[in-house]
Amino acid sequence: MSPDTHAPRLFYALWPDAATRAALAAWQARLEGKPVRADKLHLTLAFLGQRPASDLPALQTLLAQLPAHPMPLLFDHASHFTKLALAWAALAQPSPALLDLRAACMHGLAEQGLAPRFEHDRFTPHVTLARQAPPPANQDFAPIAWQADELVLVESLKSSGDYRIVASRKLTSAV
Repeated sequence: MSPDTHAPRLFYALWPDAATRAALAAWQARLEGKPVRADKLHLTLAFLGQRPASDLPALQTLLAQLPAHPMPLLFDHASHFTKLALAWAALAQPSPALLDLRAACMHGLAEQGLAPRFEHDRFTPHVTLARQAPPPANQDFAPIAWQADELVLVESLKSSGDYRIVASRKLTSAV
């Protein structure tokens, strides 16, 4: 397939550091279902779906322009999406910085004419931990403090189920 006809399946996400991944993996060990591989754990900001390769430059530019700074996220319990049978790490209170970043991302996509076709109006920030999972039986999870400082544009490779980071940006503190 030529690059012009390749339509990657893309999403924007916050990408955890190694310590956060290890803490999330410890939570996974206490859940039923099929665990998500540790290298695939992330917090999706916007699922873009399949996009023509010609959209990539604009999506990469938007990633670089988003007004984002490192933000503390505190995961304090596991939750469940019943219809999807997903167990996930949840935030009792999403930070205003996270909600602002999500809003800026969606606004930027809309301005570029790249708004996701299937994006839900309601944003539930989470990290999927297990698929084909029942609701978590045990709610006694040690809180996970994550200083989110990496924003990425990711391609989901349909053939292997792997993720490939297309573009990445370290978030820096405001001066």
